[in-house]
Amino acid sequence: MQLACESAEDYISAGHAFDGIAKEYDEIFTRSLIGKAQRSLVHEVLKTFFYRGDRILELNCGTGEDAAFLTSHGVSVLACDASEGMIEVASRRLSTRSARVSVSFAVCANERLDTLQGSHVFDGVLSNFGGLNCTRDLSEVAGELARLVRPGGRLFLCLMGRVCAWEQLWYCLRGEWRKAFRRIATGGTKVSLGGTTIDVHYPSAREMRAAFAPYFRLESRRGIGVALPPSWMEASFHNRPKLVDRLTAIDRRLGALPVFRGMADHVLFQFVREGE
Repeated sequence: MQLACESAEDYISAGHAFDGIAKEYDEIFTRSLIGKAQRSLVHEVLKTFFYRGDRILELNCGTGEDAAFLTSHGVSVLACDASEGMIEVASRRLSTRSARVSVSFAVCANERLDTLQGSHVFDGVLSNFGGLNCTRDLSEVAGELARLVRPGGRLFLCLMGRVCAWEQLWYCLRGEWRKAFRRIATGGTKVSLGGTTIDVHYPSAREMRAAFAPYFRLESRRGIGVALPPSWMEASFHNRPKLVDRLTAIDRRLGALPVFRGMADHVLFQFVREGE
C-alpha cells in the first residue's frame, strides 16, 4: 500500500537525484559484495532490537532491501523516501512477498515528516546508508520523530562518517587531496547524482547528539566500513568474495572500538527516545 504525503519544492531536487539512479541502484550497491557486506553488519544489530509485532518507520528506504529484511522477521514497516522512483522499485519488490507482510510506502522527504497521514506511534526508526547526510536540518527531523516514536523506542541512523580511512588513504596516494578530505570540509560538499547536484553533510557524533537532544539519548555508535572499503571501490573487490568475508569479520570487531569507529565509511548511531 502507498500512502499520500505532501511534498515541497525545496526537496524535489533531492528526490529527482535519486530517481535518476533508482533502476540501477541495486546493481550499484544493494547486490554488490561490499554493499551486501556492509548491510549485513547493520542487520545483525537490528535483529537484536526489533521484534515480531514491532512497527517501524523507515526513512530513505531506497529500493526496499531493509524493509524486506524487517518484514521477513515479522516487523511492520512504513517505508518513506523522497524519490518516487525508489518507492516504485521498493513497492514492486515487496509486492511479490506474502500478503501477510505488513508494509506501506510513502513518497516523503525527511523534512516533511509532519505531513505523514494516518500514522500511529512507532516502536523505532531506521535510516540506513546516508540518507540523512542529504538532510539539512537534523534537529527538525528529531522534533518530528519525537512525535512519532514512543518513549523507549529506538532510532538506528546510519550516516556517512566524517573520516573514512579507506577514502583518505586512496585519494592521498593518488594526490587527489580535495577528494581525500572532502568529508571534513566546512559546510559539507556538493555531489552530482543522477544529473542533479545535491548538498551532502557529514555531521560529527557531537553534532548528532546535539541535534537529537533533548528528545533522544545517544546510547551507542559503531563503525560500518572500517575494514570494509567504500562501495565505490567495488571494482577492486567484486571477484574476491573470500577477502570481503574476512574484512567483514574484522569490521564486526573493529567497528565497536572507540578508536576505529570514527574511521569508518558509515557510522551507525543508536538513539533512545526519552520520556515515560
